[in-house]
Amino acid sequence: MGYILAIDQGTTSSRAIVFDADLRIAASAQEEFPQHYPASGWVEHDAADLWTTTAATCRAAVEKAGIRASEIAAIGITNQRETTVIWDRETGKPIHNAIVWQDRRTSELCQRLKADGHEAMATEITGLLLDPYFSGTKAGWILDKVEGARARAERGELAFGTVDSWLIWNLTGGEVHVTDATNAARTMLYDIRKGRWSPEMCDLLRVPIKMLPEVRDCAADFGMARADLFGREIPILGVAGDQQAATLGQACFRPGMLKSTYGTGCFALLNTGTDPVVSGNRLLTTVAYQLDGEVTYALEGSIFVAGAVVQWLRDGLGLIRSAGETQGLAERADAGQDLVLVPAFTGLGAPYWNADCRGAVFGLTRNSGPAEFARAALESVGFQTRDLLEAMHADWPGADETALRVDGGMSASDWAMQFLSDIIGAPVDRPEVLETTAMGAAWLAGQRAGLYPDREGFAKGWALERRFEPARDDDWRAERYGAWKRAVEAAQGF
Repeated sequence: MGYILAIDQGTTSSRAIVFDADLRIAASAQEEFPQHYPASGWVEHDAADLWTTTAATCRAAVEKAGIRASEIAAIGITNQRETTVIWDRETGKPIHNAIVWQDRRTSELCQRLKADGHEAMATEITGLLLDPYFSGTKAGWILDKVEGARARAERGELAFGTVDSWLIWNLTGGEVHVTDATNAARTMLYDIRKGRWSPEMCDLLRVPIKMLPEVRDCAADFGMARADLFGREIPILGVAGDQQAATLGQACFRPGMLKSTYGTGCFALLNTGTDPVVSGNRLLTTVAYQLDGEVTYALEGSIFVAGAVVQWLRDGLGLIRSAGETQGLAERADAGQDLVLVPAFTGLGAPYWNADCRGAVFGLTRNSGPAEFARAALESVGFQTRDLLEAMHADWPGADETALRVDGGMSASDWAMQFLSDIIGAPVDRPEVLETTAMGAAWLAGQRAGLYPDREGFAKGWALERRFEPARDDDWRAERYGAWKRAVEAAQGF
């Protein structure tokens, strides 16, 4: 059994990748699914779409690889975090659409909880801020809005889960209701220091503790995928939220190592070791991974819109036909124009945490066109990354000596990565394998199955494809970053 099947269930698509015994990609399959926007700032998925596209891509990837199910040693899962599903334990059917991590419908509730003085307790227990981003308030909203749901939850008839739990439930035919520590840590219901669900947070957010899944290590027994899916039962041995899986895939095992993933959003994680570091700059303290019962913590900065700003250029404005066009456009942009785009389409994440802010463009002239918009879109991701790194350096000076390891779709753009290096004034390292999220999930399952090496052996296999070095001086950085800070301040003021 020389293969691992990695499931990478994301915000806009589901993917499955088959890795061989040398952690090389043997085959992959991907399928997009619809996004639902029932109101301004609201984002939903049909939970059935998450499962059916996952099952379909798994079968397609295995078929493309030309292997039998008997050759697959294990399944690893990585998933969009915070997205919330509640389903009936008896029928397995969701009682409401999944509420996506980007969704802002519980903003007013979070503001009330802050005004009542609850944020300090929430941060102390969970490492998080009171924000609609996290799962707890989403779960409470569903229980309040769906008739009879709260009473049913109290009776134990309903199950709560992030997407990993939902997939495992379906993979195992409803036999297993579990999650891992990294996904649990994103719910705002989990005590990251005690390693258990928090009664205090469950009471505060009115989420019955009996509807929550069992929490396990990232590499553990998560049940058996049922035989009718693949032709034989396959053990599920690895689970991690997408950003933590990317941290593992980038081999960021030493304290001080730092990675940033550019997908729909952008998420930077800094490994801080076995002690949780409390941020003074509104970053999140979270679980990086949990192996053999030992927790490694991270500081995290979350940007809600990264690759999504390129999707907006394509689908919202119709300025491009494909994401790959942005680099050529950015290169042709008028150097005399300094457009600044603040892509706060669903609010601002770290370090601002302003759920009510909305997007804005500054510096428009009559000559501003697709090239200038494309450049401003790519630059906005670099500016937001610098925001995160500035906060991390202030919270944990050990990050100052560290090169930034990057991955995700946008990291393939040489122009965007060079701008990133220029604006942060530090090296940016792009690995040979950009599928680090899926690789992290595969490694978890594969090392648990005895197929892949331990942490040290895996880290030795990390390979650099290209290092981007800063090519601009400090005066240029100060001028461009200063314009970004003014734009953010103006957008929030509006």
